[in-house]
Amino acid sequence: MGSRGATVVLSRASRIKAKLQSALEATALEIDDVSYQHSGHAAVRETSEGETHFNVKIVSPKFEGQSLVKRHRLVYDALADELQSGLHALSIVAKSPQEAAAKK
Repeated sequence: MGSRGATVVLSRASRIKAKLQSALEATALEIDDVSYQHSGHAAVRETSEGETHFNVKIVSPKFEGQSLVKRHRLVYDALADELQSGLHALSIVAKSPQEAAAKK
């Protein structure tokens, strides 16, 4: 029997992961919800959704040869609709595959 009209609500973290994976072809991606660390912050109090602050670590071949500002812009562009709908803050670590391999 089908589930007509069933709606699956993904967490913001899941949506962020899917969007970054798709847009930036991430080879490594970590998303940490740190909203609890900002529970008294005005932006958190103003929204009913608790997922407002995230740490993102992403490795993407699209970052190769790009400045840090350009890398962050690519992440923000991929998450534009999340930023319009309650995502308040991102901490971003964005590396190319070569940079990630060199760190290991």
